[in-house]
Amino acid sequence: MWFLVALPAVAAGLLAFAYVRARRAHTRALEERGWLLERERETAARNAVDAERARIAHDLHDIVSHNVSVMVIQAGAARQVLAAEPEQAEAALLAVEAAGRDTMAELRHLLGLLAPKASGEEDDALAPQPSLTRLSELIDRIAFAGLPVEVRISGDPYPLPTGLDVTAYRIIQEALTNALKHGDGVQAEVTVRYAPHALRVEVLNSGPSVLTGSGRSVVSDGDGRGLLGLKQRVAVYGGQLDARRRLGGGFRVRAKLPLERP
Repeated sequence: MWFLVALPAVAAGLLAFAYVRARRAHTRALEERGWLLERERETAARNAVDAERARIAHDLHDIVSHNVSVMVIQAGAARQVLAAEPEQAEAALLAVEAAGRDTMAELRHLLGLLAPKASGEEDDALAPQPSLTRLSELIDRIAFAGLPVEVRISGDPYPLPTGLDVTAYRIIQEALTNALKHGDGVQAEVTVRYAPHALRVEVLNSGPSVLTGSGRSVVSDGDGRGLLGLKQRVAVYGGQLDARRRLGGGFRVRAKLPLERP
């Protein structure tokens, strides 16, 4: 009889023990899962930082390449007019000096990017962000280098996603640098259109150039960087880029960058 009385108590004790054991196992599993999730978040954060560094390094490479192109062109111009027109030679050398200073600043950014703080903290100051809000600075540098540029802005400017903003700036920079290299310095035209669901950018080199010809697309011309790299970048945002010679002489680069707005 006592066995029948004790059996429920023993069963209850076993159930309680099993419950406590299962509860502890569940708690340990949750703790382990939380630890794994935290490690995954840390890994994802590090990967995101590495990807951002790579993107910034690519942008810095473009900036330095642009400035060096300006320096080479202006140094050549100074050499040609040094004896006959010293004032123009001085202006060209000032352009070389300004571009050189910009290049050194960007190289310092790049070195800082490749050598992060020992604490692992990121410094936003090491991440220069080209933007259409800085377009006037680019236009001034190009004009000072010898290529007059007319700028037209249509529509009401609105904030752009950072990557798309950088891409639009890069398109204009690359097109104007090409016009400066290959054109005769007549004039370039830049048009930026803020449409409701897309940003449109167009750069025209209005003068005759070594690129005059059939009017076919020449995105793949050159060393494979430049316009081809821009076409790939534009494709990331679902956009389109067309670069071609103009039948009447000169060059045209046109891009459409779709965007989602609330």
